[in-house]
Amino acid sequence: MRLDKWLKVSRLIKRRTVAKEVCDAGRISVNGRVAKAGTDIAVGDTISVVFGNRTQTVKVLIVAESMRAELSDTMYEELA
Repeated sequence: MRLDKWLKVSRLIKRRTVAKEVCDAGRISVNGRVAKAGTDIAVGDTISVVFGNRTQTVKVLIVAESMRAELSDTMYEELA
């Protein structure tokens, strides 16, 4: 699954277009490398997103095409 779509489905970022813009700005890395919006995501990948002066790092647990809002936080595990 594409990185921008996974970010939207997991609700880390609300809109896919915004996720693409954040990727294009170089503020997202997957497994320690700066990632583009089309980067393939797999279970076990580590994603770091820079939000202003805060960085959120998560580990991918589920890759799904769609997910209910109540269950979207089960798609990842927050890392310290």
